[in-house]
Amino acid sequence: MIVPFNTLPEESRVWIYQANRSFTTDEIEEIEDKLQVFLENWTAHGSDLQAGFEIKYKRFIVIGLNQNLNQATGCSIDASVRFIQQLEEAYQVDLMDKMNVSYKQGDFIAYKALSDFKKMAKEKAVSKNTIVFNNLVTNIAEYNENWEVPASESWHSRYL
Repeated sequence: MIVPFNTLPEESRVWIYQANRSFTTDEIEEIEDKLQVFLENWTAHGSDLQAGFEIKYKRFIVIGLNQNLNQATGCSIDASVRFIQQLEEAYQVDLMDKMNVSYKQGDFIAYKALSDFKKMAKEKAVSKNTIVFNNLVTNIAEYNENWEVPASESWHSRYL
């Protein structure tokens, strides 16, 4: 059962998938339609899952799940991963690689391999004040407070 993302409780689990490029407006509309269908039919052992989504900065797909009603199971998580992999194939985009870093450069969202980000940190091209996206957050409260933060407040700080 799909609900507006902003109505999910703060303790709802989140999964964040960052794209290696920005989506076009047409792609976003298509992906939103596909997410609507997937989440409307997403279940765990036959029970509906209450979930919502948002697409941020034309680059991040964020799925939230209210685990107070029903918890995700191995099968339902596998189904969501298969769905994301289908999006990767359909749009020729990388959404699953957690070894990449997205960060802000003014109004622009940059995307680099972790090895490149480390080099940039050594060369002082990024700093502790660089706004990074911490895709390791696990619930909506963390997403709202700790997803978009200075690198000094994230796991990225180990490279600065």
